[in-house]
Amino acid sequence: MTTPHGTPTGPDDTHASEHESAPISRIVREVADRFPGERITLGDMADAFGDRAFGLLILLLCLPSLLPGMASVFGLPMLILGLQMGLGRRVPKLPGFIARQSIKRSDLLRLSDGGSKWITRIENFVKPRPGPFTGPLADKVVGWLTVYTALMLILPGPGTNGPPAFGNIVMALGVVENDSRVTGWGILACVLGNVFATVVLGALALVAIKALGWMI
Repeated sequence: MTTPHGTPTGPDDTHASEHESAPISRIVREVADRFPGERITLGDMADAFGDRAFGLLILLLCLPSLLPGMASVFGLPMLILGLQMGLGRRVPKLPGFIARQSIKRSDLLRLSDGGSKWITRIENFVKPRPGPFTGPLADKVVGWLTVYTALMLILPGPGTNGPPAFGNIVMALGVVENDSRVTGWGILACVLGNVFATVVLGALALVAIKALGWMI
């Protein structure tokens, strides 16, 4: 196969071009089928996801963060991805220790099978809608918000993981599908979620400082 300019393309280029427009659930299924091992590394997924790697990896890392105790595990990879996205990289370049981290193939398959029908329902609403929240500048905003969300997920606090993670999931969906409207709603939800988490963590820090003062 060749490009319009006559340049030959390989199998990886074909996969990447198909991934630019394929639904999220189909991409996830294809990647899971492509790596038959028990676990799939973040590095393998970054290569397979192509131009949509940032949004899809952030989405996959955010989903477990909705569960108590899981957020801190995925916070550092999210922080690295957000930092690179905020600095304007188009595709992620993961450090070795991050690229070697893996998730269960069975967990990845659940995102495309019957257990995750909600993704298909969301895909029916999310669609390419270029606007003020698409493009390089918007990607940088999403990247820096992801960095802040990752910090909130790493820090322990009761009930502080869910709101920022939910906002980041919506943002990531918008980025993956190039949907300005959904990305905009995600940015708003992410800001509100992070404000909530910051207030709660700040209040806990003040209580801890006062308690320490009483003890001294």
